[in-house]
Amino acid sequence: IHLYEPEELVMTAGPATPLVEIEAALAAEGQQLAFEPPDPGPLWGGQPGRGTIGGVFACNLSGPRRVKAGAARDHLLGVKAVSGHGEAFKAGGRVVKNVTGYDLCKLLAGSYGTLAALTEVTFKVLPAAAKTRTLLLFGLTDEAAGRVLIEAATSPHDPSGLAHLPAALASLSAVSYVTQEQTSVTAIRLEGPAPSVEVRLAALKAGLGAGRPMAELHGHNSGLLWREIGDVHRFLGGIGLEGDGTLWRLSVPPASGPGVTARLAAAGVMGARWYYDWGGGLIWLALPGGDPQAQAVRGVIASCGGHATLVRASRAARAALPVFQPQPAAEAALALRVKESFDPRHILNPGRLVADG
Repeated sequence: IHLYEPEELVMTAGPATPLVEIEAALAAEGQQLAFEPPDPGPLWGGQPGRGTIGGVFACNLSGPRRVKAGAARDHLLGVKAVSGHGEAFKAGGRVVKNVTGYDLCKLLAGSYGTLAALTEVTFKVLPAAAKTRTLLLFGLTDEAAGRVLIEAATSPHDPSGLAHLPAALASLSAVSYVTQEQTSVTAIRLEGPAPSVEVRLAALKAGLGAGRPMAELHGHNSGLLWREIGDVHRFLGGIGLEGDGTLWRLSVPPASGPGVTARLAAAGVMGARWYYDWGGGLIWLALPGGDPQAQAVRGVIASCGGHATLVRASRAARAALPVFQPQPAAEAALALRVKESFDPRHILNPGRLVADG
């Protein structure tokens, strides 16, 4: 950590700084990374807590609070980096209003290291919430949960987490309140000053929970559940790590989430397991089958608008399937021109986002 000014809500660090070190320093000052970066290491059989702050921004890793706080790229203020030309450059700064020129921070965030090697990142931090409560609604179908999540998202109650777990996956949670009903669980998180959270929670219960079985999670259990949702491993950790099966991350318009999974079933996808985050805009999908199942996923996503990212699969599946949703020709050509302007010889993370001839 090169610089941390809690009163200015800004931090600068080397990109290899462990995320746990960043979060510990922030917690000591009652602050946090508002976009709630997940820890995906265990998804690939690694140890938890090994991620770095540079990796978070390079992959634009954003957790359940994205529905309120935005993505990781929205919190990146400035970078120092080295391009594929071997040229050191910087973009952005410590204060957004003083920055001029191209917003290269937004371009580099989510580029997976294909455009430049980061050497320093500057990002904004925010105060941690004084109080957290999560409302659990039990027994909703995917379609009913989708309607409830959209209603909560468009309400004045300002939720910071919107997720739905079908019964089979909810039963895997370490939170007893989630598993005790042995049915599906729809979770809506509220955060902020204590009086505000209490008033909004009461209004949410009255508006959404009337006549429905429900429960309420407080600080510790709420934090545990949303870490499980963001990190994924607890619910879908066994698919695609070894042998057959694929794990997908589907990004779709939030209101269309349940419709996408219904279309997957209609397309002949069998044995799938999934859950919804971001109000239905993010679907984590595990498939037991091989290539035909994967092609069906890509076809459904292409027809409804969205992106299907192959997160984990067998070696044979990874060799046969592109990791990212194939782009239309015009967008692919633009991506290639951007890549070659930063890295004409394709030496930075080759083959990741742009096909290298």
